Amino acid sequence: MAHMTDEEAKRLDEKWTKNPPKPGPNGTGYFTQCKKTAHTVTIDNVTANYLLTKAAADHKTPGEIIGEMVQERIAAVL
Repeated sequence: MAHMTDEEAKRLDEKWTKNPPKPGPNGTGYFTQCKKTAHTVTIDNVTANYLLTKAAADHKTPGEIIGEMVQERIAAVL
């Protein structure tokens, strides 16, 4: 993993110190917007291990694997 240089760290610190993220009214802030696109689901260890192994083998994310599985199920019903 690449590490930041001292100069990069100082610039990043200065950026966020001078321009901190601000919450917006009525759910328009940055973190609220991020929450709208992500969901958390609890799964057991066997399922998690399967997803991680399958994702690594297929060079995909676990989310992509789940999405494909859901699309297959939906297509089978239609």
